[in-house]
Amino acid sequence: MRPRQSRRRGTVAALVGSLLALSAGQTAGALQATAATHAPTTAASVDAAQDQAARAIARSLADSAWRARVQHAALASDEVPVTALAGRAGGGLRATLAAADRRIATAKGLDTKVGPLLRLRLGSDSMRGALTSGTAPWVAPATSDDAATTTVVAYDNHGRAHALDARHTPSHPVYVVDIDGSKALAAGLDVLDEQFRRYGLNSATPTAASRPDGTERARAAGAGFWTSRITAVELSDDEEPWVKGDAEIYTLVTGFGQDGQVRVDPVDMPYLDNDGTVYRPNQILVNWSNYKYDLADAVMMEEDGSTNYRDLAKAIATALLTITDQGTYVPLVNAVLDAIPDDWWTDDPDYVDSWYTLAQSDNGTRYGARGNGWMTVEPYFVQEF
Repeated sequence: MRPRQSRRRGTVAALVGSLLALSAGQTAGALQATAATHAPTTAASVDAAQDQAARAIARSLADSAWRARVQHAALASDEVPVTALAGRAGGGLRATLAAADRRIATAKGLDTKVGPLLRLRLGSDSMRGALTSGTAPWVAPATSDDAATTTVVAYDNHGRAHALDARHTPSHPVYVVDIDGSKALAAGLDVLDEQFRRYGLNSATPTAASRPDGTERARAAGAGFWTSRITAVELSDDEEPWVKGDAEIYTLVTGFGQDGQVRVDPVDMPYLDNDGTVYRPNQILVNWSNYKYDLADAVMMEEDGSTNYRDLAKAIATALLTITDQGTYVPLVNAVLDAIPDDWWTDDPDYVDSWYTLAQSDNGTRYGARGNGWMTVEPYFVQEF
């Protein structure tokens, strides 16, 4: 998780007030009534499901044969799909974990068809020696609020709870039960994209015939289109508790579509696992054929386990639907950040950094507005076959 920036709640108020459109305001008002319906309970529901799963797994480890299977899987892989593995265990463990999976998917606003989300991993490589020497492992649920976490609770196979320091890795081997962040984020971005389209924030690029002037932009010509490509990116160091796993990063690219309406394009960045590491993805960040102006904004976020993606889309739409095209570019970063309810900033979704006014011609390193990251971008033309 990244350190949070204190938010200026009133920053966008004057701007939005001057840009209100009656029809958009009515739509936004309807969304406001439902935008945070599930937000306050999402983290609690996910935490409860993970705690239930951790308790059940811990008790199941009293079976020595099953404990050996789990140990072999945990030592052989960084992440174990524990619900599937539990099909080999008795005592109804698989049913308990399947129920927890469904509860998590529902709390996060995901289709239950996403499949099992729970995973198990060894808390730290430093625990491998104690685990292989025969020390009975404990099982801890990953907490969803690492800002306030000072203690991690782990369970043994008798159901007893043990309090562990969240900032110092224990010597006793501990399995951590949390969510497959990559899988959850991929499904969540699909939900965001679907919801943004539903609210009119991700409209299709109009054809030449549908444009008022009847012309095509050069960058959207049949030969291909211009993009901004990330050639290198790095995020600053943090002090993540040992119980947390790798980061799951995504970026919301915002601007005005060719139809003059605000649009939001979610971009998955699955390679950005660790802070303090330079990644060179050559990933397309902005497809300029989607935008009316040669400027766009980017808000980088981190999925930390308990984001409800449907509610996140509603909250962002509530703010952005009030902003209309006035014939000049308007930065949208503050509107996106101010759209997120205060109680979501406990841990999820985490604000990583933001980039204002990215231009098609940008070629070089751009530092984030809050100083938590940088990325090097370059113009890149995507040629059609």
